Amino acid sequence: MNKLYYILLSAIVIFFAYGVLTKKDTNPIKEEKRIPCQKYTVTFEKITNHKKTNEAINYLQTGNYTISSRIEQSKYMKSKILNYISPQKADNILETILAKYKTKTTNLDKKLLIDYYILENDKEDKGKKGTKCKLYAGYLVFEFKLDNELIYKIQTDYMKDDTTDIPERINCVIKSFISLKKE
Repeated sequence: MNKLYYILLSAIVIFFAYGVLTKKDTNPIKEEKRIPCQKYTVTFEKITNHKKTNEAINYLQTGNYTISSRIEQSKYMKSKILNYISPQKADNILETILAKYKTKTTNLDKKLLIDYYILENDKEDKGKKGTKCKLYAGYLVFEFKLDNELIYKIQTDYMKDDTTDIPERINCVIKSFISLKKE
């Protein structure tokens, strides 16, 4: 009986110890952000191909990229986003930020696709639960693709309805991507 008791007690201790040690990996809310700018708003990122990140970053830094963008307006509330920003203006902001990270210009045979959209938070959407989801103005989603394969994806909120913080959030997206580079 005592032996069974100790085996059962040991199993329970191991079970809880394992849960405590692995909790950080399974709880994205508690996850540490990789770089400081990701702490300012809710930011999620996903690296889908670690092997190609350096190659993709090199394409970006040498100016070998194309941009595809769009803006998704709110449907239930009156949309205001186009009063402040257009896809062309957003692309110009992105190009200005990318210019800071170019190390040299080289024409390569293929290009990195930077596919992104800006979504306006639809605060009157009845499907939204709670008040927290109404605190942000919208979010940006960026995907970096090589040969039609997703390499890296990041989503980050912007907080100002007049979109004046979008340049800062785009800069954070690019910093986040480039910080993946391994020497």
